[in-house]
Amino acid sequence: MSEQRGGNMAKGPAPGGPGRGPMGGGMGGMGGMGMPVQKAKNFKGTLRRLMGYLRPQRIKLLAVLVTAILSTAFAIFSPKILGEATTKLFAGMMGRLNGDPNASFDLPGIWQIVVFLAGLYVVSSIFSYIQGFLMAGVAQKTVYGLRNEVNAKLGKLPLKYFDSKTHGEILSRAVNDVDNISNTLQQSLTQLITSVITILGVIIMMLTISPWLTLILLLTLPLSMIVIKGAAGRSQKHFKAQQMELGKLNGHVEEMFSGHKIVKAYGQENISVEKFDTINERLYESGWKAQFVSGNIMPLMSMVSNIGYVFISVVGGIMVTNGNISIGNIQAFIQYARQFSMPLVQTANIANIIQSTIASAERVFELLDEEEEIPEAAGGSDVKLAAPKGDVALRGVSFGYKEDAMLIENMDIEVKSGQMVAIVGPTGAGKTTLVNLLMRFYEVNEGSITIDGTDITRMKRGNLRSLFGMVLQDTWLFNGTIRDNIAYGRVGTTEAEIIEAARAAHADHFIRTLPEGYDTVLNEEASNLSQGQKQLLTIARAILADPAILILDEATSSVDTRTEIYIQKAMHELMQDRTSFVIAHRLSTIRDADLILVMNHGSVVEKGTHEELLSQGGFYADLYNSQFVGGGMQQSVV
Repeated sequence: MSEQRGGNMAKGPAPGGPGRGPMGGGMGGMGGMGMPVQKAKNFKGTLRRLMGYLRPQRIKLLAVLVTAILSTAFAIFSPKILGEATTKLFAGMMGRLNGDPNASFDLPGIWQIVVFLAGLYVVSSIFSYIQGFLMAGVAQKTVYGLRNEVNAKLGKLPLKYFDSKTHGEILSRAVNDVDNISNTLQQSLTQLITSVITILGVIIMMLTISPWLTLILLLTLPLSMIVIKGAAGRSQKHFKAQQMELGKLNGHVEEMFSGHKIVKAYGQENISVEKFDTINERLYESGWKAQFVSGNIMPLMSMVSNIGYVFISVVGGIMVTNGNISIGNIQAFIQYARQFSMPLVQTANIANIIQSTIASAERVFELLDEEEEIPEAAGGSDVKLAAPKGDVALRGVSFGYKEDAMLIENMDIEVKSGQMVAIVGPTGAGKTTLVNLLMRFYEVNEGSITIDGTDITRMKRGNLRSLFGMVLQDTWLFNGTIRDNIAYGRVGTTEAEIIEAARAAHADHFIRTLPEGYDTVLNEEASNLSQGQKQLLTIARAILADPAILILDEATSSVDTRTEIYIQKAMHELMQDRTSFVIAHRLSTIRDADLILVMNHGSVVEKGTHEELLSQGGFYADLYNSQFVGGGMQQSVV
């Protein structure tokens, strides 16, 4: 909004979106093991605060924990039962091999074990289903409340927050970071619980079978950790380079497509393609290295696990021959050994994801902790002007975007109802800043602004802004029909009023030439209309709003000369008996203004009518003459 601020439409990808990275954070795999992890500045504090959002769901969370324990316990217990069936089969087979005529397979016992085992798997699946159902509700309910808080907060933040942050960063916090929290709560948290329970349960079951075999398996853990740490460390730098190059590529593509016409007009296609190829080549190099190194982690883990299986098989075979352990228990132990390595990998992977999630939560909490606008109305008052006239006065107003750099100092302006006030001056003089103060987009540092004698700080912002109608140089239309975009100016408007406003703005004719007329749907950037046509629609919207005070920021700059004449006539009729503030760059449009404020460096250096200011031969006269003196065609406009 402000002329004093730099543009905040930064190119390139939204910063700070932690996401899952190019590998998707592989749940249960090795996708995210080597990826760079965004870390929170205050992990414990942020985690504690995030847990506070889960507190209302603590009963359901307890139920999730219980169902997770039961589901995992039944699944863990199954290999032990299956081992008993194997032992019975092995006993029958060995009896026959030894020539025992009475040896037979205990088929009823085996079938009983199989049925019991099937029952365990069914019960485990049921508890797993209940766990997933409950956790989905907990996660979505929690994130639902968090999204509502973020949305409400965005409505309370002052305009200076949006001026100081890129749109991409705000969207990243409000959308990407909240989605990251949602995904972790629903997927990673339950998997973390299941993995920890599985590790503990498997260790307990292995200890019941053979402490010695369990010790052999645990001795392979340090080797596994060394493999994971080494491979993850090597892939970390490649993933970091991949993310950096991906950001550059996204930024380049976004820039080239948004400026597609300019690229074509200046014949820069080949240079654009060459730059794309260069970045894409670097992305390929870092990408395949990252994928290759991280992809080797699982085979290396399998190799370490297989070494453990060899020792278990050899030692287990000796124990079976000595009668110290049954063959079914060896089979069960091998299954447990296979179950043991995967939860370890998952837990390490989820630890990275949780780090990223806490960083996301910290960014969301930073947004929620931002300083809000000062209270709606001072002293709890809520003054509503029943029949606003439009008298506006600024008394001793001082304002600066920074405390130590005042832009406007001790400004005094008095505007009577129905007057047209033009605000002129060079770029950066403070013209748009003055409008921002009138609308309370920013708060004055000193002084007061009154409308009809009422201090605007005593009015709720919604009531204050309902007194104004704005037509800005930069048009804003949303994805919807032309009818809806015009009707945006006033709630509960009729079809006849919409058409009347369009006619007054000289937009009705071109609207009716469109295939769908007023039902024509504007696309995302309203690029199916010309810039001038879009401006006509915003003017129609302002006309429909029927405000007490008008703010026109070079509203006719995007239309042709003939249409500008029509618009000037429509505006002249619209401004009758209304206070109007017109920010003008083309000084020919404001010669009839009741008062012209000439601003420079945030101060009103001159004020008066067009003739008075020209006769003074000062700053305004220099501005005016720089535009119009020097050509017969230009001089005729004066």
